[in-house]
Amino acid sequence: MTNRTTNGSSRRDFLKASAIASAATLGAPMLLRAAGPATTQAAKLNIAVVGLGGQGRHNMSLLLAAGDNVVGLCDVDEKMIAQAKKEGGEKVEKAVTYTDYRKIIDDKTIDAVLIATPDHWHTPLCKAFMKAGKHVYCEKPLTHSVGEARELRQLADSLPKVITQMGNQGSATQSLRRCVELIKAGVIGQVHDVHVWLDGGGFPHGIDRPAGEDKVTEGFNWDMWVGPGQLRPFKEKTYHPYTWRGWFDFGNGQLGDFACHSFNLPMRALDLGYPNRVEVMSDGSGRETWPTRNRVKFRFPARKNLDEMTIHWYDGGELPDWGLYHDVLTTYDQLPNVGVLILGEKGTIFTNPWNGAGLIRLKDEPKMKDVLTHAATKDIPVTLPRVNVHVEEWLNACKGGPPTFSPFQIGGLLTEIALSGVLAVRLGHSIDWDGEKQEVRGVPEANKYIHPEYRKDWIV
Repeated sequence: MTNRTTNGSSRRDFLKASAIASAATLGAPMLLRAAGPATTQAAKLNIAVVGLGGQGRHNMSLLLAAGDNVVGLCDVDEKMIAQAKKEGGEKVEKAVTYTDYRKIIDDKTIDAVLIATPDHWHTPLCKAFMKAGKHVYCEKPLTHSVGEARELRQLADSLPKVITQMGNQGSATQSLRRCVELIKAGVIGQVHDVHVWLDGGGFPHGIDRPAGEDKVTEGFNWDMWVGPGQLRPFKEKTYHPYTWRGWFDFGNGQLGDFACHSFNLPMRALDLGYPNRVEVMSDGSGRETWPTRNRVKFRFPARKNLDEMTIHWYDGGELPDWGLYHDVLTTYDQLPNVGVLILGEKGTIFTNPWNGAGLIRLKDEPKMKDVLTHAATKDIPVTLPRVNVHVEEWLNACKGGPPTFSPFQIGGLLTEIALSGVLAVRLGHSIDWDGEKQEVRGVPEANKYIHPEYRKDWIV
């Protein structure tokens, strides 16, 4: 292979676009926004951020950039609070700090809450704040288990005045929304296969719980951090911060971490509901952490005028078969190590896992082109609103503006799809999945993962 292709694009260009995709819309023009009430920008919201690790602090910076008031900072680790105060500077100097989220629930001065804790805390926190009438933005995956995702979807339906948004930030990109429009318009024809691949992620894989116990770090409430999970000995730099993603008791591995990004486009564009079968090939490493290498197939039944189709997931170095990504190699000198490839009968769309920087190649075209400027698709109408930033869309909706694009009803369905795959990986074998009933046919022992038993100590 040559080092560069004829159009000057390289794998490095794609990876750079991938790395900034979640923030890529910050400077993008707002092409179309549905008109909202005159009060949309009339007031500032008072917001508390719960969970102040890296993602929580990033979200805090977006809230501050939008001009709203961050009046509460909450984390069970006082070091995380201190870091957030340092990064927020004078804009958060008057913010009240909390080490217990329960003190926020009845505070009538707080309008909304942004949640960026480990996965196992998402559902208890969302329930508590939603029932208190506070608007909620929660990071992906929306929940820790399949059953919880259904609960939050139903709770959101019952509380229409509470504005919700799941934090799959690529939903705001113009690229994702244009890809949805093109696929729904039939530009690439029937889609039978979508291929999604990522590396392993920077968290534990294929290991079991370490022996021994370390002294809990000063200012860190380990018991509350574990919260609804089963209490275990504290081990420094094993679970907190960030590394919790690899542990099944607290996170959902690479699939749980990224399927709510990378399945977002195909779910919307192809009207996907529940898969009826999930096939898993894992190396079987570890029992408490995400395996080192995985292939997972999500098989979806036919929908109206759409054929049966399959999403193929790969991680830990697994990749699609060589012959499937010829179109990608018309633009990149080698296959990027992350990607989403949508194969249609009339053409192909390729994008990064956040669904930004999308490319399209129709049959007989020499190479892939930007979905936003492809000449042959310019007459396909723009039907979806365009926005700047995912979290700002939630803020505007909280103030009476247009509805969010990833409310819990939609984010919850996406989470159910993703976590049905995690369920199969945890069981260690393929499953026939009844999504409506949330049952694995013929495998009653799966129920402990679908509806897990939680400790009640820290839950309202």
